[in-house]
Amino acid sequence: MIIPAIDLQNGEAVRLFKGDYQQKTVYNKNPVVLAKAFADMGAAYLHIVDLDGAKDGMTTNIETIRNIRNHVNIPIQVGGGIRTAETVSLYLDELKIDRVILGTIAVTRPDFVKAMLEKYGSERIVVGVDVRNNNVATSGWLEDSGLDYLAFIEKLKQMGIKYIVATDISKDGTLTSPNWKMYEQIGGINVVVSGCCLRRGFEKSP
Repeated sequence: MIIPAIDLQNGEAVRLFKGDYQQKTVYNKNPVVLAKAFADMGAAYLHIVDLDGAKDGMTTNIETIRNIRNHVNIPIQVGGGIRTAETVSLYLDELKIDRVILGTIAVTRPDFVKAMLEKYGSERIVVGVDVRNNNVATSGWLEDSGLDYLAFIEKLKQMGIKYIVATDISKDGTLTSPNWKMYEQIGGINVVVSGCCLRRGFEKSP
């Protein structure tokens, strides 16, 4: 399954180059129009990241995400800056977002992830595994946690996480092929990687 992604910064749909906030391309100043276009093309799911939120831990682009939810009927998953129970509830309960992606908080507060799993279940709580030099990056990819990504994923599996979104930061925004060598090290969990959705295995696109 192909899942189109919309990265939000200052209310615009953008793309960063290798996670660098100083190197970005603005693709659409109206992300709602872009989201509707993806839905009209037949997209079965939509992936949204609040880049400002990922960096500052706030729901910076919440109104843009709300507008997208109000205009698009397909399932949506949202990540970026989701670090409190109130924010999780805002997205899942109030905005009716289908899944949230926990990133930094999953590294710093695994007990929080467990609590959200207990409340919402493994179909609605996803963890983002953003990798640079084999370590998990946090705070909008600006900090190195020092935690090996495979060791981190093993902890997530033991916790009961069913889905992860894995990113090789060095490939992000480069318009090159995914880092299959990295992704093929992951097993026993459903993985969404750049441009592909892989479930319980890996099928490379021709």
